[in-house]
Amino acid sequence: MNSEFFYSFPAIRGIQANREYYVIMCPLKIISKLFVFNELEQLPPEFRAQRIVNENRIPEIADYILNNKKDYVFSSLTASVDGEINYSPINKENKNNGILKISMDSKLLINDGQHRKYAIKEALKADPSFGEETISIVIFVDEGLKRAQQIFSDLNKHAVNVSKSIGILYDSRDEIAKITRKIVNSNNKLHQYTDLEQSSLSKYSPKLFTLSNLYSANKRIIQKNKIDKELTNFIEEFWNKIISEFNDWKYVLIKETSAYHHRSESISTYGVVLEAFGLTGYKLYTDNIEIDNFIDGINKINWRRDNKDWMFRVINHNGRILKNTKSIKLTSNIIRNRIGIELTKKEKALESEFLKQSGNMSRDNFK
Repeated sequence: MNSEFFYSFPAIRGIQANREYYVIMCPLKIISKLFVFNELEQLPPEFRAQRIVNENRIPEIADYILNNKKDYVFSSLTASVDGEINYSPINKENKNNGILKISMDSKLLINDGQHRKYAIKEALKADPSFGEETISIVIFVDEGLKRAQQIFSDLNKHAVNVSKSIGILYDSRDEIAKITRKIVNSNNKLHQYTDLEQSSLSKYSPKLFTLSNLYSANKRIIQKNKIDKELTNFIEEFWNKIISEFNDWKYVLIKETSAYHHRSESISTYGVVLEAFGLTGYKLYTDNIEIDNFIDGINKINWRRDNKDWMFRVINHNGRILKNTKSIKLTSNIIRNRIGIELTKKEKALESEFLKQSGNMSRDNFK
């Protein structure tokens, strides 16, 4: 090796597409010093090998490390080395384990994992004790911009994001996820008709709900309330009563009609309505209103898709279901009116604005 100064790492050698690559373990404290990321945002995308860092993601990942000191997990970073390297196997019998030397004047460019790199740097500022812990780095020999861009493309093109539902199903840290799973698992009907893996239902799905939609509804119930036994019991009772006493769902639950047929005619199992239930549930809990009043209210509402009160409130001009904060609040407004809960000034203003903009002056649900 020509360079007098170099980094030295124990490494594992591998072969992909007839090219050597190496896996090393790197202490977290030297990640930001060793590996660089092209931060010149003014460069056009065609002259970069990575995407620009989204700074909004960094605090979230850093908090994940700091809040889970004993069981955080990171996948490997991927980097290219533009400079002199030398790999020496331990011996002739073990050619794939050895020492990787990288000259100190080399440039080590992260191809995948730049957000993890910056999050590690931020976490170390708050707690330097992480510094001696390690992360694995997959090292490729740099062959110029074109190859670096191809590495980035190959690593990300075939990546599939985990569905929100299955993330909730496997999450043992999130209290709302744990509550949601408990409720679904303890109610046979809810469990039978909840898709635990997909975050959206296919057209002919035999399910009525997704785990992610029920999770989002529970977030609406909880909001800033402290999660304790009382609140958990309320949420469990809330869903058990809806499952057993909500008329719009009963024909599916007793198998007199299919989930597909129900979803084609009614809006009541869609995420926007479930979150509106949750938003109303928050009001029930904080104001100590009986859940029976809520059940009576939702049983008085016409949940059919062809009810003109849902046009532009829940259904857009193409007949598709809307799901945004505004549509959730507007749906909750109708529920609250049926229960007899007076709308706040903001809620009244939102309702008036909606009726004015939509031209839907029919107030069938506001009698």
